Amino acid sequence: MTITLPTHIYNAAQTRAIDAAIIAGGVEGGELMQRAAGALWEQLLRRWPDEDVLTVLCGGGNNGGDGYLVACLARMAGWDVRVLALCAPEKLHGDAQRAYRLAMAEGIEITAWQEGESLRGVVLDAMLGTGLDAEVREPYAGAIRAINASGLPTVSVDLPSGLHADSGVVLGEAVTADMTVTFITLKIGLFTGQGPDHVGELHFARLADMPAEMTLPVAHRLGLEGWSETLAPRPRSSHKGMFGHALVIGGGPGMGGAVLLAAETALRSGAGKVSAATRSVHIAPLLTRCPEVMVHSVDDPQGLEELMAGASVLVVGPGLGRSSWAQEIMDLVLRSDLPKVLDADALNIIAERFVDGRDLGENCIITPHPAEAARLLGCSTSDIQQDRLQALEKLTRRYGCAVVLKGVGSLVGGGEPGGEPVGLCTAGNPGMATAGMGDVLSGLCGALLAQKLPSGTAARYATLLHALAGDQAAEQGQRGLLATDLMMAIRRLLNIREIT
Repeated sequence: MTITLPTHIYNAAQTRAIDAAIIAGGVEGGELMQRAAGALWEQLLRRWPDEDVLTVLCGGGNNGGDGYLVACLARMAGWDVRVLALCAPEKLHGDAQRAYRLAMAEGIEITAWQEGESLRGVVLDAMLGTGLDAEVREPYAGAIRAINASGLPTVSVDLPSGLHADSGVVLGEAVTADMTVTFITLKIGLFTGQGPDHVGELHFARLADMPAEMTLPVAHRLGLEGWSETLAPRPRSSHKGMFGHALVIGGGPGMGGAVLLAAETALRSGAGKVSAATRSVHIAPLLTRCPEVMVHSVDDPQGLEELMAGASVLVVGPGLGRSSWAQEIMDLVLRSDLPKVLDADALNIIAERFVDGRDLGENCIITPHPAEAARLLGCSTSDIQQDRLQALEKLTRRYGCAVVLKGVGSLVGGGEPGGEPVGLCTAGNPGMATAGMGDVLSGLCGALLAQKLPSGTAARYATLLHALAGDQAAEQGQRGLLATDLMMAIRRLLNIREIT
């Protein structure tokens, strides 16, 4: 089924502020809780229409209150319902306490959670919410383990218990849900870090109109809507010089394929001309594979200067290596004012040589994966993954360019004086975890720069197209997906004129 989600994404603090503003605007908290329970119950029935047994695990906050109300709805529908409470009822407050009393009035069996409790039917995880910011403790950790070990269909309220709402990091233990129904806002942790491995099928219920004056979201979900006119239709009088000349530089010994992937993708993505500058050993194979690419030997790096003089965009790094040859190449590249895409070993060389950062300029795009990002920031890969949004912000500040922080929930920021919002890509699939995918993204970024898109726009559009192409290419299965499989899908997506 097609699931429509909003564009704007918020953090936990913003979500709490929005919730408070809605209540201040006249929608009572108890009414919001009733609406949340109704949305949960609707999705639960849709997903598991033949079930009639429900086990609800309730915590002490509003998530627990939602759980008690869903239990009431299930009981009224004739289901066999049991609630396991991880918070003593006398510790509940406000709307959650009132929800508990409604469940008691319905005659629902409510017992305290104990290790070894048996779970039955559909399991509703209503334990922990957006307020969690430390490692999960007992008894919640044990309950999460029990849910995950049960193999039963599981629905999480707002976000899976144990998942950090802002980073997608698992705080010790986290529920792996089959479905999550989230409320008020989309939280960034649902889409990045480890979040996508725990959320399952995601549904959104706004519950109330968004207050008129709210802070800007932390990110926008990238979608094709609004992008179809990014590249204007080509006039009949077009010639290749109108669409840029991308020069792809790289391909140390044994790495000629990386240059070819980037170069061929740049051609398939609309660059007027594409050249490849690489070691002489790669020339014949590259010409055999793609004769439309102009291939040049740069065994002597000084030969690169003449080639750069005829280019409009540089794509540097695929298969470059870190040899003295690669270092000389990077010296020439970094002296150039041409728009550029830097990836792979180009980033590793920059990280080694500019430990305090370097202003690469707003006409530059860098595309690090988490390990490369860690080198660029002088920290560990786990530091990057603990807060990917913060890592993106640090990269854009330190290097003064557009940044694509790759990985599940790729993040894109920087590159334009107007301050485009951070883009978050929710497309893509695990089949794309294979060699060469980053080279394809680099070539696509380079082609869009060659067609005169600003770097921030090019980075966002390329990230989206790359992920969507991966999904199209994976329609026959994710295993065995090749980077070259994306090229024709990218071409098709670039030629979409109308989005229906």
